[in-house]
Amino acid sequence: MDQLETEIQQKFRSLFSKEPLVVRAPGRINLIGEHTDYNDGFVMPAAIDKKAVFAIAFSSEEKCLIHSTKYGQTIEVTLDNTEKLEQPAWANYLLGVMFQFIERGYEIRPFNCVFGGDIPIGAGLSSSAAIECGFGFALNELHSIGLPKIEIVKIAQWAEHNYAGVKCGIMDQFASVMGKDEHVILLDCRSLTHKYFPIKLNDYVILLCDTRVKHSLVDSEYNTRRTECEIGVKMLKQHYKDVKSLRDVSLDMLLTHESEFEDRVFQRCRYVVEEIDRVQRASKDLELGNIEAFGRKMYETHEGLSKKYGVSCDELDFFVSEARKFPEILGARMMGGGFGGCTINIVKKSFADSFADHLKREYKKRFRLEMQSYYINIEDGAGVANVSAEALQ
Repeated sequence: MDQLETEIQQKFRSLFSKEPLVVRAPGRINLIGEHTDYNDGFVMPAAIDKKAVFAIAFSSEEKCLIHSTKYGQTIEVTLDNTEKLEQPAWANYLLGVMFQFIERGYEIRPFNCVFGGDIPIGAGLSSSAAIECGFGFALNELHSIGLPKIEIVKIAQWAEHNYAGVKCGIMDQFASVMGKDEHVILLDCRSLTHKYFPIKLNDYVILLCDTRVKHSLVDSEYNTRRTECEIGVKMLKQHYKDVKSLRDVSLDMLLTHESEFEDRVFQRCRYVVEEIDRVQRASKDLELGNIEAFGRKMYETHEGLSKKYGVSCDELDFFVSEARKFPEILGARMMGGGFGGCTINIVKKSFADSFADHLKREYKKRFRLEMQSYYINIEDGAGVANVSAEALQ
C-alpha cells in the first residue's frame, strides 16, 4: 500500500479499533471526446494515479458510521434510511450508492467506513465518480456480492444522477472502474463496448494545468447542454426516423436542416457530431503511433468546446492560447464539464517544467490567480489495496 492508503487504514484503526478492507478507485482524465458521452458517442478516458481510498469493515452496531478525512466529519446511517441529506453534501455520493444496493435486493449489513483521497476537487478529474465507484466497489467486496464491474459503474452513475443531481454520461464511472495501466479506453457510450489502446508518449508527458476556478455555471449549464442536444435530436427525428441521439447524425444531415435550427442549438449539435467523428479518427492516430496528429485534434476539440459548445471560460482559453505558442506542446484543451478546472496538455518532457513555470507566471500577471499543475500517469481502475479477514467478521 502507498502512503495515502496507509493513512486511511490507520485512521480507520484509530476510530474503530479494527483492521479494515482497503480499496481504491481512481479519478480520470479524458484525452478527447468531451460532452459526447451523454449523446451516445465515443470518448477516450483513462484512469489516473490520483484516487479515492476507502477503509471498510463490518460493525457490531445497528448503524453505519462513515467518516470523511477531508472534511473531518462523520455521518450516521441506518440501513432503513438512506435518503438524501441537505448537509453534508459529500454524504449524498455515498448514500445514493447504498440506496441502490439495498433497492436491488442485496443483503447489506451495518458497517463502518473511512474515506479520503488526493484527487484535486473542481479540477475536472471526476473526484465524485471515484467516490461513488470506490464505495460501490468496497460494498461489493465487503459483502462478497460478486457484482460484475459494469454493474458497479451503473450504480455509481445512478447515484450521480439521482443524489448529486448531475445528469452525467457514463464515462467518468466507467473509467474509474475499468481503467487499465498505460492504456486509454475507446468507449462506445451507446453499447458500452470498449477497446484499450496503449498510449505511447515516448518523449512526452501528460501535464494538467489547473485554473483553480470553478464558475457557478458549470452544473446548470451542463444540464442545459443536454437539453439543447435533445432539442436538436427531436428536430432531426422529424426527417430521419432512425435518429435516437446525436450519435446517429452526420454533419451532412445537420447542415441540410441548418435553417430549421435556432443558431445556438445548431452550434451545440454541430460540435457534438464533429467530436464523435474526431474521437474515432484520434483512435486511428494512436494505432499508428502518431501522437502529433492526436495532439492537433485536441486543439480542434478545444476550439469547438469554446466557440460552438460554449463551455469554456477566459481562464481555460488563455491556457490553451499560451500552449499554442510552443512547438514542444503537441496538443492542449479544456477537460471536463467546463467553466473552470484543468487543461490537459501533451508536452515534451524536457520542456514541461519550463512551460508550467511560464504559464503560472503569465496567469498570475493576467488574472491575479495561482495556477497549479499535475503530472499524470495512467493506471489501473478500482481495486483492492489490502485484504483483512478481520474486516469481514
